[in-house]
Amino acid sequence: MTKTLYVTDLDGTLLNRRDRINPFSIETINSLVDKGMLFTYATARSLVSASKVTEGLSTNIPIIAYNGTFIFKPSTGEILSQEGFSEEERSTVREFLISRGISPMVYSFVEGIERVSWIPEFKNDGVERYVNNRVNDKRFRAVKDNEALYEGEVFYFTCIGEKEDLMPVYELFSNDSRYRCTIQQELYRPEYWCEIMPAKASKARAIRKLKEMWDCDRVISFGDAVNDLPMFEVSDECYAVENAVEELKKAATGIIGSNEDDGVARWLIEHFER
Repeated sequence: MTKTLYVTDLDGTLLNRRDRINPFSIETINSLVDKGMLFTYATARSLVSASKVTEGLSTNIPIIAYNGTFIFKPSTGEILSQEGFSEEERSTVREFLISRGISPMVYSFVEGIERVSWIPEFKNDGVERYVNNRVNDKRFRAVKDNEALYEGEVFYFTCIGEKEDLMPVYELFSNDSRYRCTIQQELYRPEYWCEIMPAKASKARAIRKLKEMWDCDRVISFGDAVNDLPMFEVSDECYAVENAVEELKKAATGIIGSNEDDGVARWLIEHFER
């Protein structure tokens, strides 16, 4: 019997504008998972952040976080797969960002504990909003200098700011085969995010791994933004929500209802076959 892996993006796809999943979608997806649907989500968020906005959704599914840097078992936090930088790769990013006067959010394991570090002196409106929305997140720590900022085993960098300030970062690291680098405007916000991760970290690669873990034959995916294109490329079928950008819609198998209207869940009700 054919086994299909269903994968959805979160922000702008499964989540509504209030950064939550509509109750109808939660009830529908959990019911289908109980009936045997192999379902997961792939997000740029961390496990902590994703768990908060997906509260109520089944945790019996491995999930893809940090744009494919990790595959987690959400019920325990166990890391099932991980991609990383070499020390030289970390140093290259650090030296360039310092030279440009850019102070990023740095994600790392410090003495085995996951941390998100930033220097308050250099925060802008985007960084301030990001930090203030996560006041109870124990990973976050304010530090005084670059020595502390880049401490530990760094696995991800996020630069938040004006597009013109971040484009040199994107242009350098997107053309360096040792890295994956993305830039896009924050959903519903004016600021841009430029994210630097290991070359092997991608939603597409993580989906292939999960497909193998679950011994699936096919992948069906759902998304809304340009950074979902690689995920679409490795899918047998791919669907853009109505609110998706035009570029993604052109690459999609079809267009479904918007994130506000439970587009993913309503498609699954009609098309999932046990």
